Amino acid sequence: MKMTSRRALFCSPLSTTVIGSSAAYSQAMSPMWDSSQLPESRGIVKQYTLTPRGDVDGIILTDGTEVKLPPHLTAQTVFAIHPGDAVSVRGLRARALPLVDAASITNVETGKSVIDTGPPDRRAGSDEQVINGKISTSLHGKRGEVNGVLLEDGTVLRLPPPEAERLEGWLRPGQAISARGEILDTALGRVFDVQAIGASPEQMTELRGPRPPGPKNGPDRRGPPPPPGFGPPPRG
Repeated sequence: MKMTSRRALFCSPLSTTVIGSSAAYSQAMSPMWDSSQLPESRGIVKQYTLTPRGDVDGIILTDGTEVKLPPHLTAQTVFAIHPGDAVSVRGLRARALPLVDAASITNVETGKSVIDTGPPDRRAGSDEQVINGKISTSLHGKRGEVNGVLLEDGTVLRLPPPEAERLEGWLRPGQAISARGEILDTALGRVFDVQAIGASPEQMTELRGPRPPGPKNGPDRRGPPPPPGFGPPPRG
Protein backbone atom coordinates (compact mmCIF):
# COMPACT_ATOMS: atom_id res chain seq x y z
CA MET A 1 0.00 0.00 0.00
CA LYS A 2 2.83 2.38 0.83
CA MET A 3 4.53 1.72 -2.51
CA THR A 4 1.25 2.31 -4.33
CA SER A 5 0.72 5.58 -2.49
CA ARG A 6 4.24 6.74 -3.29
CA ARG A 7 3.78 5.95 -6.98
CA ALA A 8 0.53 7.85 -7.00
CA LEU A 9 2.19 10.85 -5.39
CA PHE A 10 5.09 10.70 -7.89
CA CYS A 11 2.92 10.26 -10.99
CA SER A 12 0.30 12.82 -10.09
CA PRO A 13 2.39 15.99 -10.65
CA LEU A 14 3.88 14.49 -13.82
CA SER A 15 0.44 13.67 -15.20
CA THR A 16 -0.79 17.15 -14.34
CA THR A 17 2.17 18.71 -16.15
CA VAL A 18 1.72 16.60 -19.30
CA ILE A 19 -2.04 17.05 -19.42
CA GLY A 20 -1.75 20.79 -18.77
CA SER A 21 0.87 21.21 -21.49
CA SER A 22 -1.14 19.17 -23.98
CA ALA A 23 -4.23 21.24 -23.30
CA ALA A 24 -2.31 24.49 -23.73
CA TYR A 25 -0.79 23.28 -26.99
CA SER A 26 -4.08 22.05 -28.42
CA GLN A 27 -5.58 25.44 -27.62
CA ALA A 28 -2.65 27.21 -29.29
CA MET A 29 -3.22 25.18 -32.47
CA SER A 30 -6.82 26.34 -32.75
CA PRO A 31 -7.42 29.60 -34.66
CA MET A 32 -9.21 30.83 -31.54
CA TRP A 33 -6.00 30.82 -29.49
CA ASP A 34 -2.95 33.04 -29.71
CA SER A 35 0.29 31.10 -30.24
CA SER A 36 2.29 34.20 -29.22
CA GLN A 37 1.52 33.30 -25.60
CA LEU A 38 3.75 30.21 -25.91
CA PRO A 39 7.48 30.35 -25.11
CA GLU A 40 9.61 31.91 -27.86
CA SER A 41 12.85 30.55 -29.31
CA ARG A 42 14.96 32.49 -31.84
CA GLY A 43 17.69 31.37 -34.15
CA ILE A 44 18.97 30.94 -37.70
CA VAL A 45 17.66 28.13 -39.90
CA LYS A 46 20.35 25.61 -40.83
CA GLN A 47 18.24 23.14 -42.82
CA TYR A 48 14.90 21.35 -43.14
CA THR A 49 14.22 17.88 -41.76
CA LEU A 50 12.34 15.49 -44.04
CA THR A 51 10.03 12.49 -43.79
CA PRO A 52 10.74 9.34 -45.85
CA ARG A 53 8.33 10.74 -48.45
CA GLY A 54 10.27 14.00 -48.70
CA ASP A 55 7.78 16.17 -46.79
CA VAL A 56 9.17 18.78 -44.41
CA ASP A 57 8.51 17.85 -40.78
CA GLY A 58 10.65 20.51 -39.14
CA ILE A 59 13.81 22.61 -39.23
CA ILE A 60 17.15 22.59 -37.46
CA LEU A 61 18.61 25.85 -36.16
CA THR A 62 22.33 26.64 -36.29
CA ASP A 63 22.58 26.20 -32.50
CA GLY A 64 21.36 22.61 -32.87
CA THR A 65 17.76 23.18 -31.79
CA GLU A 66 15.34 20.88 -33.57
CA VAL A 67 11.95 22.43 -34.35
CA LYS A 68 9.11 20.04 -35.19
CA LEU A 69 6.26 20.81 -37.59
CA PRO A 70 3.52 18.58 -39.05
CA PRO A 71 4.16 17.48 -42.68
CA HIS A 72 0.87 18.98 -43.90
CA LEU A 73 2.56 22.40 -43.52
CA THR A 74 5.31 21.51 -46.03
CA ALA A 75 4.21 23.97 -48.73
CA GLN A 76 3.74 26.85 -46.30
CA THR A 77 7.08 26.14 -44.62
CA VAL A 78 9.23 26.10 -47.77
CA PHE A 79 7.37 29.17 -49.04
CA ALA A 80 7.99 31.27 -45.91
CA ILE A 81 11.12 29.84 -44.28
CA HIS A 82 14.51 29.17 -45.90
CA PRO A 83 17.96 28.10 -44.70
CA GLY A 84 19.82 31.18 -43.47
CA ASP A 85 16.66 32.98 -42.33
CA ALA A 86 16.32 34.33 -38.80
CA VAL A 87 13.16 32.90 -37.25
CA SER A 88 11.00 33.26 -34.16
CA VAL A 89 9.51 29.98 -32.98
CA ARG A 90 6.58 29.68 -30.61
CA GLY A 91 5.92 26.28 -29.06
CA LEU A 92 6.56 23.85 -26.23
CA ARG A 93 10.20 23.15 -25.34
CA ALA A 94 11.41 19.73 -24.24
CA ARG A 95 12.94 19.62 -20.76
CA ALA A 96 16.05 17.60 -21.52
CA LEU A 97 16.55 18.06 -25.29
CA PRO A 98 17.06 21.04 -27.63
CA LEU A 99 13.66 20.29 -29.13
CA VAL A 100 10.63 22.52 -29.76
CA ASP A 101 7.17 21.32 -30.77
CA ALA A 102 6.21 24.41 -32.75
CA ALA A 103 2.78 26.02 -32.95
CA SER A 104 4.12 28.79 -35.23
CA ILE A 105 7.31 29.90 -36.98
CA THR A 106 7.82 33.46 -38.20
CA ASN A 107 10.46 34.75 -40.60
CA VAL A 108 11.85 37.71 -38.67
CA GLU A 109 12.85 39.67 -41.78
CA THR A 110 9.77 39.16 -43.96
CA GLY A 111 7.15 38.70 -41.24
CA LYS A 112 5.73 35.62 -43.00
CA SER A 113 4.42 33.04 -40.55
CA VAL A 114 3.63 29.35 -40.62
CA ILE A 115 0.91 28.54 -38.08
CA ASP A 116 -0.27 25.05 -37.21
CA THR A 117 -4.06 25.11 -37.00
CA GLY A 118 -4.38 21.35 -37.45
CA PRO A 119 -4.72 19.18 -40.57
CA PRO A 120 -6.61 20.77 -43.48
CA ASP A 121 -10.32 20.03 -43.56
CA ARG A 122 -10.79 18.44 -46.97
CA ARG A 123 -14.54 18.46 -46.43
CA ALA A 124 -14.55 22.24 -46.94
CA GLY A 125 -13.51 21.73 -50.55
CA SER A 126 -16.06 19.01 -51.30
CA ASP A 127 -18.82 21.40 -52.40
CA GLU A 128 -18.95 22.09 -56.11
CA GLN A 129 -18.37 25.64 -57.30
CA VAL A 130 -18.62 27.43 -60.63
CA ILE A 131 -15.83 29.70 -61.87
CA ASN A 132 -15.46 31.84 -64.98
CA GLY A 133 -12.36 33.13 -66.70
CA LYS A 134 -10.17 33.29 -69.77
CA ILE A 135 -7.50 30.77 -70.67
CA SER A 136 -3.95 32.10 -70.44
CA THR A 137 -2.15 28.95 -71.59
CA SER A 138 -2.55 25.19 -71.90
CA LEU A 139 -0.88 22.86 -69.40
CA HIS A 140 0.76 19.58 -70.34
CA GLY A 141 1.89 16.27 -68.90
CA LYS A 142 5.44 14.99 -69.25
CA ARG A 143 4.61 13.34 -72.61
CA GLY A 144 3.27 16.61 -74.00
CA GLU A 145 -0.40 15.71 -73.58
CA VAL A 146 -2.79 18.50 -72.53
CA ASN A 147 -3.99 17.91 -68.97
CA GLY A 148 -5.41 21.30 -68.03
CA VAL A 149 -5.24 25.04 -68.50
CA LEU A 150 -4.06 28.10 -66.62
CA LEU A 151 -6.55 30.96 -66.32
CA GLU A 152 -5.54 34.61 -66.50
CA ASP A 153 -6.15 35.00 -62.74
CA GLY A 154 -3.62 32.21 -62.02
CA THR A 155 -6.11 29.44 -61.28
CA VAL A 156 -5.05 26.00 -62.54
CA LEU A 157 -7.82 23.89 -64.09
CA ARG A 158 -7.25 20.14 -64.27
CA LEU A 159 -9.29 17.84 -66.53
CA PRO A 160 -9.37 14.05 -66.95
CA PRO A 161 -6.66 13.27 -69.55
CA PRO A 162 -9.03 11.79 -72.19
CA GLU A 163 -11.29 14.82 -71.93
CA ALA A 164 -8.42 17.29 -72.03
CA GLU A 165 -7.14 15.56 -75.17
CA ARG A 166 -10.58 15.63 -76.80
CA LEU A 167 -11.05 19.33 -76.02
CA GLU A 168 -7.49 20.39 -76.91
CA GLY A 169 -8.70 22.29 -79.99
CA TRP A 170 -10.96 24.46 -77.83
CA LEU A 171 -8.65 24.95 -74.85
CA ARG A 172 -6.76 27.80 -76.50
CA PRO A 173 -5.41 31.06 -75.01
CA GLY A 174 -8.05 33.78 -74.95
CA GLN A 175 -10.98 31.36 -74.84
CA ALA A 176 -13.60 32.37 -72.25
CA ILE A 177 -14.79 29.37 -70.27
CA SER A 178 -16.95 28.42 -67.31
CA ALA A 179 -16.27 25.35 -65.22
CA ARG A 180 -17.90 23.49 -62.35
CA GLY A 181 -15.96 21.36 -59.90
CA GLU A 182 -14.04 21.32 -56.64
CA ILE A 183 -11.55 24.05 -55.75
CA LEU A 184 -8.54 23.81 -53.45
CA ASP A 185 -6.71 26.91 -52.21
CA THR A 186 -3.11 26.37 -51.06
CA ALA A 187 -0.23 28.60 -50.05
CA LEU A 188 1.25 28.04 -53.51
CA GLY A 189 -1.85 28.66 -55.60
CA ARG A 190 -5.38 27.59 -56.49
CA VAL A 191 -6.29 24.40 -58.33
CA PHE A 192 -9.70 23.48 -59.73
CA ASP A 193 -10.76 19.87 -60.41
CA VAL A 194 -13.09 20.28 -63.41
CA GLN A 195 -16.22 18.14 -63.57
CA ALA A 196 -18.16 20.15 -66.17
CA ILE A 197 -17.06 22.80 -68.67
CA GLY A 198 -18.57 25.11 -71.26
CA ALA A 199 -18.66 28.61 -72.70
CA SER A 200 -20.95 29.92 -69.94
CA PRO A 201 -22.57 28.70 -66.71
CA GLU A 202 -25.73 27.95 -68.69
CA GLN A 203 -23.86 25.94 -71.35
CA MET A 204 -21.77 23.27 -69.65
CA THR A 205 -21.28 19.58 -70.39
CA GLU A 206 -20.36 16.97 -67.80
CA LEU A 207 -16.89 15.54 -68.36
CA ARG A 208 -16.25 11.83 -68.42
CA GLY A 209 -13.35 9.70 -67.30
CA PRO A 210 -11.75 6.93 -69.41
CA ARG A 211 -14.29 4.88 -71.39
CA PRO A 212 -14.24 1.07 -71.55
CA PRO A 213 -13.12 -0.53 -74.85
CA GLY A 214 -15.86 -1.32 -77.38
CA PRO A 215 -16.59 -4.96 -78.26
CA LYS A 216 -15.20 -4.70 -81.80
CA ASN A 217 -13.39 -1.48 -82.42
CA GLY A 218 -11.14 -1.33 -79.38
CA PRO A 219 -10.96 1.86 -77.32
CA ASP A 220 -13.69 4.36 -78.15
CA ARG A 221 -11.90 7.70 -78.43
CA ARG A 222 -14.80 9.66 -79.82
CA GLY A 223 -16.21 10.71 -76.48
CA PRO A 224 -19.24 13.00 -76.10
CA PRO A 225 -19.59 16.09 -78.30
CA PRO A 226 -17.64 19.21 -77.31
CA PRO A 227 -19.17 21.45 -74.63
CA PRO A 228 -21.88 23.71 -76.04
CA GLY A 229 -20.92 27.24 -76.92
CA PHE A 230 -17.34 26.47 -77.91
CA GLY A 231 -18.11 26.21 -81.62
CA PRO A 232 -15.98 24.24 -84.08
CA PRO A 233 -12.29 23.81 -83.37
CA PRO A 234 -10.00 26.35 -85.01
CA ARG A 235 -8.53 25.28 -88.33
CA GLY A 236 -4.83 25.15 -89.10
